[in-house]
Amino acid sequence: ERQRRRSAPVRRYWSDPVAFAADCITWPEGSFLTEYQQESLASLAANGRECTRGPRGLGKTASEAIALHWFALTRDGEDWKAVTTAGSWHQLTAYLWPEVHKWARRLNWGKVGRDPYIANAELLKLGLNLATGQASAASPERSDLIEGAHADHVLLILDEAKVIPNATFDAVEGALSIGECYAYCCSTPGEPAGRFYEIQSRKPHVLDWHASAVSRDQVIDAGRMNPDWAAKRALQWGEDSALYVTQVLGEFASSAENLVIPLSWVEAAVERWHAWKATNVLPPMTCVGVDVARGGADRTVLALRSGPVITELRDYNYADTMATTGRAAGVLRAHPAGYAVVDVIGVGAGVVDRLREERFNVVAFNAGESTPVLDISGELGFVNKRSAAWWAMREFLDPANDPQVALPPNEYLISDLTAPRWRVTSGGKIAVESKDDIRERIGRSTDFADAVIQAFYLPPPEPQTMRVVYEDEDGFMGRY
Repeated sequence: ERQRRRSAPVRRYWSDPVAFAADCITWPEGSFLTEYQQESLASLAANGRECTRGPRGLGKTASEAIALHWFALTRDGEDWKAVTTAGSWHQLTAYLWPEVHKWARRLNWGKVGRDPYIANAELLKLGLNLATGQASAASPERSDLIEGAHADHVLLILDEAKVIPNATFDAVEGALSIGECYAYCCSTPGEPAGRFYEIQSRKPHVLDWHASAVSRDQVIDAGRMNPDWAAKRALQWGEDSALYVTQVLGEFASSAENLVIPLSWVEAAVERWHAWKATNVLPPMTCVGVDVARGGADRTVLALRSGPVITELRDYNYADTMATTGRAAGVLRAHPAGYAVVDVIGVGAGVVDRLREERFNVVAFNAGESTPVLDISGELGFVNKRSAAWWAMREFLDPANDPQVALPPNEYLISDLTAPRWRVTSGGKIAVESKDDIRERIGRSTDFADAVIQAFYLPPPEPQTMRVVYEDEDGFMGRY
């Protein structure tokens, strides 16, 4: 009886989000959903649980936004509820819900069979409030809000699901326990771990999900990825880098056992940076790390740190010693309580000498020097100060250590941090791959990461003691 009372447009699109997208959205001439987007949406309607992975640019947030409008507009008049979540709150507020608003402006209301959404009453910044149902945003940490999404008709959207906790997926299962239920899970891949990976790998306990994968070539053929961009990323990041494999190829990164810093740890630090940025609070600068270019394609990079946050990265083409000194001095004059950590090897020695002549607080960072520092376990030492500094950053970012470090969303920095490998020498010391070896392997230098790692290098207290872990004036725990 309910089905009979629904309007003709609603009856037509009830089980067909692809037809809804074709008829109820105003498309520019010659454009429509890609073939893989159509397959993904059709699978959602047919299977109830669709999990799609692929490279950057495939259009996953557009598919999710269209799915939300399809579900809300066809189910309104019934008892319905939709909940959206993502790997981070920033993903919801900066990407998914703005996409929902964008596609709302493109809806063909004559085809839909109702008046447009009422702004600030029906269509909210992070929600949709119609006659008999609501759509909302839920933080991935609030699994209780997802589990409580009970109605006769339920849609759950999980964006950038690679980092959504297993507890949230478990809450999804609770919400899908009764009624007409749909779950739409989309993401670029990450490391081979977690529920999203298990679904994509067709593990026995998640076979009720339908899993699909979109390749780089499919995205390029659909005009959603510029092949020149893909080729340049191979040169910038390296074809075997985790960033290239996940973002361009759309595949899961290989095991991170021999990487100093896994990609997922860096991505989590970037999300903390977005959360910090939203506070609009800029504390005084603590330190500026200065990695001085030695020539060629290398960059001189200044990394400004305030407590555990890298607030800004500044990079320049190769410049002479005086130009680099002037830039570092300008930062220190603006932040007289801060200090600089400068790579003293090669041309950096001149920068250190000149800054000291001008009476700035400068620490010379010699990557090749020996160090008494041990790792957090107290069992392994390091072959040199470079290895110790890189390993300290690993420990700062390790999820097991309640990390506070926040890093800006700079692609060069992300690719740099995830490039080096490590090994344990026969003498029981950790050796991080040298800068020259990395350059030979991937064709570039890790200038951005080195500047950041130097910014987190805390000079030893005076008089020097054997302590290797202590706290700076901002309350940041560090190593020397």
